[in-house]
Amino acid sequence: MIQRLFDARKRGFVCAAYESLNELGTRNTAVPATQAPGRLLAIDLGTKRVGIAICDELRITVRPIETIQRRNWKDLLSRIIRHVSEFDARGLVIGLPLNLDGSEGPAAVNAREVASKFERSLSVPVYLQDERLTSEEAKSRANDDLDSEAAAIILRDFLSQPRS
Repeated sequence: MIQRLFDARKRGFVCAAYESLNELGTRNTAVPATQAPGRLLAIDLGTKRVGIAICDELRITVRPIETIQRRNWKDLLSRIIRHVSEFDARGLVIGLPLNLDGSEGPAAVNAREVASKFERSLSVPVYLQDERLTSEEAKSRANDDLDSEAAAIILRDFLSQPRS
């Protein structure tokens, strides 16, 4: 079953079935992400490493930037603030690691807590994006930097979803 989901994900069939932003529980949904122009920064949160990716101003292309070691909240926040400023990002997309059945585990709870902290600390909207199987897809791409590639996949998925 996992292989079928992964194959469907690669072909783009699963993206349409993903939950909308409101169902994933973000607070900053006044302006849909696709209506506000500018770059978006995406992060793939891990317990040890955080992958970072960015899209262009027109939100057509996405590229991995780097992977940083996750030490503490202050360090993570300062690095994300630096990237938001450097790239003039208009929003932050955080991967929400749901279980395959759509339920939330401890990692998803942690991602929501981190998203809430970023919402209070940043001047840009923060969005959550379902990240099921992104690490597996990143591994299949044979990239050396799996975490930033997973962040790029999260951002591509976010941008490919239709928004109302």
